[in-house]
Amino acid sequence: MMLSPDPPGSDPPWAQTHSETLLDSQPARSVHVAGLSREEKRRRRRATAKYRSAHATRERVRVVAFNMAFAELRKLLPTLPPDKKLSKIEILRLAICYISYLHHVLDV
Repeated sequence: MMLSPDPPGSDPPWAQTHSETLLDSQPARSVHVAGLSREEKRRRRRATAKYRSAHATRERVRVVAFNMAFAELRKLLPTLPPDKKLSKIEILRLAICYISYLHHVLDV
């Protein structure tokens, strides 16, 4: 079987960009956005309600995970009284001291 060469002037499929097909499928408003800088496009995208809502949701999930990690760390630290409310910085400082103490106990 013999392969025929590509006609002159045609690009192979892997060399074609998707930008032509993307521009054809997008609404007419994208024509106005095409002249904007990358930073301006980013600002416009971030100004949309959909983006802000998605960002707020991601941030809430991140904060919940962050607080859960601090709660788990707090459970591992000995304090008197055991249910004493500690700030995040207090939890971190107490964890550093406790790790140092455990390290000292293992060295003795």
